[in-house]
Amino acid sequence: MREEIFVPSQSPIGEHMRLNNVSCQVIGVFATRGAVGGSGDDDNSIFMPLTNVQRRFTGNDNIGYMAVAYDPSYASGAMTRALVDLMRERRVLLEGQANDFDIVDTAAINETVQSTIGTLTVAVALIAAISLVVGGVGIMNIMLVSVTERTREIGIRLAIGALSREVQLQFLTEAVVLCCFGGLVGIILALGLSIAVSSAAALPFVFDPFINILSFVISAVIGIVFGYFPARRASKLDPIEALRHE
Repeated sequence: MREEIFVPSQSPIGEHMRLNNVSCQVIGVFATRGAVGGSGDDDNSIFMPLTNVQRRFTGNDNIGYMAVAYDPSYASGAMTRALVDLMRERRVLLEGQANDFDIVDTAAINETVQSTIGTLTVAVALIAAISLVVGGVGIMNIMLVSVTERTREIGIRLAIGALSREVQLQFLTEAVVLCCFGGLVGIILALGLSIAVSSAAALPFVFDPFINILSFVISAVIGIVFGYFPARRASKLDPIEALRHE
């Protein structure tokens, strides 16, 4: 809001702005906060003295809501109970009467949100693990088919002096390269989708190099784990039997 009303390169402190028909002087600017809790963008908020708002804008002494800050070292439950007792006393509510006000504990909401996020993270991790296992089994089957189709080639290599470990390393390398290529394609697609979603939802896009590098490394590990058996099978072929294979 500051950039839309005042000159961006100049401090608005001391300047005047008009709210409806009331001229107000700017005495301070809050730090950027952004959207909080889905209740709107706090950067588009204006704070004024309560009595001025009641006298010049609302025309009454009603208060819609209040935000109470307290030391985090205190228990939120105890603070909530104290506020309930205070509000009931101020509103002269007798024992047994229901509260005619609501108190929202943001600490409890944050705990619920964190718990939900943790549950979703575990669920997504399990789904990803299952996907990796399924993909790894697919890679292993592809490599087994490749070993079967190239049995004669393997026999020729072994017959002219290739070592078993060299044949094993060849097929293991092929499996790793195949998985890394798939992982790279997945990272590119994920980045494109993330950028598109962040642009559509007007959210900032944050690139985390560690996560992307970790994803690439995991792809390589999947290639090593699931490509070992086909590579081992290729290295153990009998050259004579392999040369007879059609």
